[in-house]
Amino acid sequence: MHAAVQWLVETIGAMGYPGIFLLMALESSVFPIPSELVMPPAGYLAQQGQMSMVVAIVCGTVGSLIGAYANYFAAHYLGRPLILKYGKYVFITEEKFAKVERFFQDHGEISTFIGRLLPVVRHLISLPAGLAGMNHVKFSLYTLLGAGIWVTVLTFIGYFIGSNQELIMRYSHQAVIGVLVASAVIIAVYVRLQRCKRAQSPE
Repeated sequence: MHAAVQWLVETIGAMGYPGIFLLMALESSVFPIPSELVMPPAGYLAQQGQMSMVVAIVCGTVGSLIGAYANYFAAHYLGRPLILKYGKYVFITEEKFAKVERFFQDHGEISTFIGRLLPVVRHLISLPAGLAGMNHVKFSLYTLLGAGIWVTVLTFIGYFIGSNQELIMRYSHQAVIGVLVASAVIIAVYVRLQRCKRAQSPE
């Protein structure tokens, strides 16, 4: 077993569920902690009978929501005033900012859900949501839904693959590809439905 994976298994085993919660909260904010290195060890420990699969998934999912809210509030209470005040100096006008707000008002749900599934984007999607002041109920719901799916996939990879780092990374990469394809299909369907909705709406 690779030393890093061994360390994570031992660390998560020692810290328990609070460790999963904390690491996934950090992963969802601005700290570069890949979820692919957090949840598979938790799944492995569940397979060994040292953890509950369900509780580990819940802790990872809720941790993701807390981390996402850290970005949300930082963008909303710190980034928003700065952009409105100084954005004009970097060609971000109030008109452009208003377009971002309108976009998230109209498409915030699908953007947040898909964003939580995509590499890199999952760390950043909370920022525009916070800037636009996305509805908290919707933000929480779609963040939990997207994060829950990804956390569950990674935990099951660890459960069935065990502690083999090469296999974990291989299947994690395959899961990313699967998620990208599924996301593309969902976006295509969503865009199609939006076009049909606009076509049917009265002028």
